[in-house]
Amino acid sequence: MTTTVSSPIVAAQAPLREAVPGTMGKFIVAAPERVNYYEDYARVLAKIDSLYGYFTGNRRGSKGIPGELTYLNPLFGLFINGTRRVLPGYTAEWLRAAIHPLFDRWVSIDVQPGNHVLSSYGYTTRCFKKARAQGGKAFLEAGNSHPENFWNTVMEEHRRWKVRRLPYPPNWNRQGRRMIEHVDYVLAPSKYVAQSFLDRGFAAEQIIHSPFAINLDLFRPKDAALPPSSPIRVVCSGSVSLRKGFPYLLEAVRIIRKTHDVVLVLTDQVESSMKHILPKFADVPIEWSPPKPHAELAEHLRGCHVFALLSLEEGFARTAAEALACGLPAVLTFNTGSADCIEPGVNGEIVPVRDPQAAAEAILRCHERQLEKGRPDVGNLHDYLSFERFEARFLDGLRRIGLLEH
Repeated sequence: MTTTVSSPIVAAQAPLREAVPGTMGKFIVAAPERVNYYEDYARVLAKIDSLYGYFTGNRRGSKGIPGELTYLNPLFGLFINGTRRVLPGYTAEWLRAAIHPLFDRWVSIDVQPGNHVLSSYGYTTRCFKKARAQGGKAFLEAGNSHPENFWNTVMEEHRRWKVRRLPYPPNWNRQGRRMIEHVDYVLAPSKYVAQSFLDRGFAAEQIIHSPFAINLDLFRPKDAALPPSSPIRVVCSGSVSLRKGFPYLLEAVRIIRKTHDVVLVLTDQVESSMKHILPKFADVPIEWSPPKPHAELAEHLRGCHVFALLSLEEGFARTAAEALACGLPAVLTFNTGSADCIEPGVNGEIVPVRDPQAAAEAILRCHERQLEKGRPDVGNLHDYLSFERFEARFLDGLRRIGLLEH
């Protein structure tokens, strides 16, 4: 694939293009580093000739996005990845946020009259303002809940557990809150994210339901027998953090252990917010597993009984979708986002946040159903999270708001 490479912090002068019949204005999709769902939006827009340009800090283009519509500034990606490798997580995030205004300025020079801009928290405030002033619309890709909700929720948890560090760098939070003032439409991956915006004055008409496309081809049930019924293997893949509600999962397993043999299977990626808390649960049996590639992760999940994630804040937890696709029942909070995929009493349970007793009872119910009936049916999960379904939902949303003809 050919790509168009622009000079660092200099406008990538894309040629003006007329919108084809059936579209009203073309889109700029902008993200300082590679993330699958930004690329998916760009791919959909390119297919209907509604992509003006995909602007990113990557070094290479992406499959399905034409090279002539791809504008690269590798210095952004190199800086972000470099700081992530050599600095503590919080410091790296602070520095990443510090370069967002530079990325914003680089992209904004190419925002033409009638262009719409699609980006996420703090990346493109200038672009959003310019697009709206010139007749375009601003689309927020809301990978997490409203920044006020995110900050307040996680900050409360940090206070509860006496964690002195802030939830994430305040400069990034300020950028996100300023950007919210210039948003026309929110692309919400879950009901939880949508509700966080509705609770803060956004109208339902501004919310476009848009769960991420997740490739679950490797995550499927197998006909092999279930693991031995004891000990109950409760798994949670992904990093271990306060935001993901791990103290409550640990306490739930402690409760189960009073009456059943149980082990908690975790990934050996412990964030700083949890490191001083884990010793409080030294009596909870934990089996630590290294991070795994998808093929090995699928087999790892199938070797467990129940998946559990008790997040306090999440956009849409991919890890839960992967477990469900493997045929594991899942115990989730509404705040995981992926609770949208749960049919209580069938493929899992939805429990309140910060309620380890409810979580323990739900895990036992799931295990007992599994022993009686076997793995729950995966249903239409693969279709629900397919790229084709993602594309259809996004285009339906554009039709609803009048930017795409029927």
